[in-house]
Amino acid sequence: MNIKMFEIQKGEMPLENIKETCGFAGIFKEIGVIGDSLSSGEFESTDENGKVCYHDMYNYSWPAILERITGTKYYNYSRGGMSFKEFYESWAKQNNFWEKRQAYIVDLGNNDLFVFRQNVGSAKDINLEDPSKNKDTYFGYMGKVLSKLKSLEKDARIFLVSLQIDHTFKEKDEMAYYVLEEMKKVVKMYSFTYLIDMTTYGPVYDEKAREKFAMGFHPNAMGYYVYALAIGNYIDYIIRQNYKDFFEVPFIGTDLKNYTI
Repeated sequence: MNIKMFEIQKGEMPLENIKETCGFAGIFKEIGVIGDSLSSGEFESTDENGKVCYHDMYNYSWPAILERITGTKYYNYSRGGMSFKEFYESWAKQNNFWEKRQAYIVDLGNNDLFVFRQNVGSAKDINLEDPSKNKDTYFGYMGKVLSKLKSLEKDARIFLVSLQIDHTFKEKDEMAYYVLEEMKKVVKMYSFTYLIDMTTYGPVYDEKAREKFAMGFHPNAMGYYVYALAIGNYIDYIIRQNYKDFFEVPFIGTDLKNYTI
């Protein structure tokens, strides 16, 4: 067995090589997911008059798919229509979702920016010393959530997911690219925090892709599977880029430490 097969290959880009097992994404015992309808596995039904109804079907969500693939326990804190502001101000507390976990995947933005039209702001809106002073912007509330997660478990590994490109209209794509650049700054502000760049490397749900992988605005069952493989393989890529950051995953939440690393 050539162990080099587990290392980053020269010139390898994220999601260039898709593993059905999602590789090292399976090293975690548990992961909490904070997201909106994309993470809650939302499906759209219609009645005979064409009226659309929305259904969060968590067993078909990408976290549930990753749980089945990797054996890692996924705690899904998501709901259709969720935003950073609502999650921080009410949803998490009402549902006892501020839970200490080894790792978190944070995937919010579509509702914040394109439904509720919240001011996007920038990474400068985050006050690490006193998150209560964060500005009331998309990035300000993002910072409040990330700081809260770090207060629950300082060594938790956090994977922050950027927005996807779908080519529905130019302004939306431009916003996604702006958010990406600011997220690159945000992940550097917190320890053990990494960017999953779905803007550049993720699946594009354009009109052609939707013919096979969508059912209305949201993905269909196959689309959620594709997204699960994208998230899982991106985490594998991040780990292979930062091996030492993940040596002590079994020690997260304990008093154990290896000082020889």
